[in-house]
Amino acid sequence: MDPITDIFRTMHVTAFGQHRLEATAPWGLIQEKQTEEKVTPSGKKISPTDLAHFAMLSRGNCWLSVEGIPEPIPLTGGDCFLLARGTSIVLRDSPRTRPRWSFREIGAKANNNVAHYGGGGAPTTIVCGSFSFDRASLKPITQLLPSFILMKAEQARTLALHNTMQALASEMAEQSPGSEVVATRLAEVLFIQVLRAHIASGVEWRNKGWLRAVFDPQLGTALSAIHDRVNTPWTVESLAEAAGMSRSAFAARFKELLGQTPLEYVTEWRMQKAMQLLEQRDKKLIDVARSVGYESDAAFSKAFKRVVGANPGEYLKRGFEDHDHAGMAEDF
Repeated sequence: MDPITDIFRTMHVTAFGQHRLEATAPWGLIQEKQTEEKVTPSGKKISPTDLAHFAMLSRGNCWLSVEGIPEPIPLTGGDCFLLARGTSIVLRDSPRTRPRWSFREIGAKANNNVAHYGGGGAPTTIVCGSFSFDRASLKPITQLLPSFILMKAEQARTLALHNTMQALASEMAEQSPGSEVVATRLAEVLFIQVLRAHIASGVEWRNKGWLRAVFDPQLGTALSAIHDRVNTPWTVESLAEAAGMSRSAFAARFKELLGQTPLEYVTEWRMQKAMQLLEQRDKKLIDVARSVGYESDAAFSKAFKRVVGANPGEYLKRGFEDHDHAGMAEDF
């Protein structure tokens, strides 16, 4: 199995706060940078890293200003973007318009998932909402996801994105039986489509990080071996051999691109897979341990606590307590 597919199979994404914004010029909205944990009405704590926000322009034109990008970006119908890790943005009809409301304030005013805002001039329609990730998905998603992805309407794969976004908007607006389940599945599809299009573009990741390592002819072979056979008793020597490199050269290049040693990566990914298996709640601890390369549940539990910060039993208990995603109020 290739590493990207493995991450897609491991992560779990939930959509919430979906609404359609009908804006008329002049209008301006700001998404503040989130720095604190928030508590939803259901009592679930959400930190900024648990969230991503998405928006697609379905009609009209507007300007997008993103923290860290000097010039405002013009958007037209069919353009969509994804924000992660508490990035601050401004969306408005003109770069000269001062934003007076936040996305959250406008989302709170939405009636039947439709919000109206602006001065009565030229119309713009934006479909927007948020994603949340379960605990087992956070690390792999942050490996793949930059703070900002923009997909222009004319780019390859955008038609599929647009179709999925429309289907998601429809499901969340109609609230038919099973809509929540369908919307969650569509959210996962949409998220993977955005990430896949981002990977295909190759724009940001060619010189750094996990994606560069995956596409590196030598390191990519070693990463594929880890993801394909996570329960193998890997050593630095056996991984270097898989990569066709000397032990020292492999270890140095791995640390340079991924920021951790090969065996730290192996252990961390084993725990990611273990979290996924544990949350299925139908496997014995020893079976989970053996699935990820440990001969005893004691050795597995020790490694799990070191990486995750809780032993498997504590992890499951905590997960049960904050499992409910309903009623999330942190609208985009």
